[in-house]
Amino acid sequence: MGGTDPAEPVLDRDEVDRALARLAAEHEAIETSLLALQDHAGRRLLEGAELTGVTKERWARTEASIALLWTYFDAYTDALRRAREIRARRRWSSHEDLVALTELVRGACVTVPGSAEAAEGGPDAGRLSRRFTLAELVERMNELYAAGLDVVIAADTVWSALPARIDLLSAELQRIRRLAHSVGVRPGEHPAGDDLERITRTLAKLREQVISDPLAFWIPASGSSAPGGGRPDTTVYDRQAQALEDVRREVEAVLGVRRDAEQRLLKLRDVLSRADRTLAEARTARGEVLAKIAATEVPVVSGPPTALHEQLATAAEYRRRAQWHRLSPLLDALEQKAEDELQRARESLTAVTAPLAVRAELRGRLDAYRAKVARHGLADDPLLVERYDIARRMLWSAPCDLRVAEQAVLRYQQAAAELLGAARVPGQSAPRDDGGTGTP
Repeated sequence: MGGTDPAEPVLDRDEVDRALARLAAEHEAIETSLLALQDHAGRRLLEGAELTGVTKERWARTEASIALLWTYFDAYTDALRRAREIRARRRWSSHEDLVALTELVRGACVTVPGSAEAAEGGPDAGRLSRRFTLAELVERMNELYAAGLDVVIAADTVWSALPARIDLLSAELQRIRRLAHSVGVRPGEHPAGDDLERITRTLAKLREQVISDPLAFWIPASGSSAPGGGRPDTTVYDRQAQALEDVRREVEAVLGVRRDAEQRLLKLRDVLSRADRTLAEARTARGEVLAKIAATEVPVVSGPPTALHEQLATAAEYRRRAQWHRLSPLLDALEQKAEDELQRARESLTAVTAPLAVRAELRGRLDAYRAKVARHGLADDPLLVERYDIARRMLWSAPCDLRVAEQAVLRYQQAAAELLGAARVPGQSAPRDDGGTGTP
């Protein structure tokens, strides 16, 4: 790279002028870009921040690259100045001037000391110096500029996006924390309180890391070569935002408990009171069944749900002390248990009073058949009177043996059916027999 290729023709005056115009335009564009990079807000932030981790390492390399970029630009400026001076000597450049200008425009005429390359840490950092053509120098400056701008834009984008979002989430966190404390959701007393503490610590640590190491939260765009192509990594932030939303729903549920607690407690008391009354009725009915019905298995009736009443008293105490976070799960459990207890009491009453229902059905069936035979003028038949009296005495005396009484009712039905069949007028349809269901 000691000069131009001897085989290449020397540029004429017009070609030199066009080349110098192009170089001047490139010089202006590069200078504008470098000044913009110098004034970029992200660069100023990087210079003034206490960096750590990935960002500290990359910014150290980038600062060296930017310094080398200015060194290259100064060398480019010097070469362009020398070319302009040669061209300005004469209106019509001599052959020697054109040779010199061709060397400057096309040849490796720019020498960069090895100390500059060493500061940047490039592949040729061990060399004493390096020579470039102006085209090569422009290409190298473009590479360094793109790499430096990429770091600056990435850091600036992360700083512009994440800290503000973290601050907004932290403000929402404080609001939810105040609500949580108002309903007793505190660390060590409720899981949501522990979650709030964990989210607080995580957000504080995340903000500190984002400020000191923004490039650790940058995801480059795949396949993109443009500087700053990518997006901030919000994975940790998003997880904490979702966790805070879960806590918010939990706290609002507890707030709902506080709002509806009195009504729910009243309803619970009513359900348990109905269960108690039903069980008391079942116990009374069981005594009546045992006294009036013989040879029948009567189920035992349990006592009142003492444990549920104790839990209800505990719930009322939680409400009095505004321990809403403890009241919420207790009310949920008690409401289901109370409904189950009322259903069990009703089933117990039904099971206990079943023998009395059977006796009432037999009584109704006996009277229905007696009314039926009376309509046909057969009520005074001696057999029917005898069997009716036997069945009635069994059903209306205590204790009543249901099995024997049922047989007596069936015998009366059979006798009545026989008499009704014999008393039918020839050609007339027989009276409808209800099959012993008790319907006349």
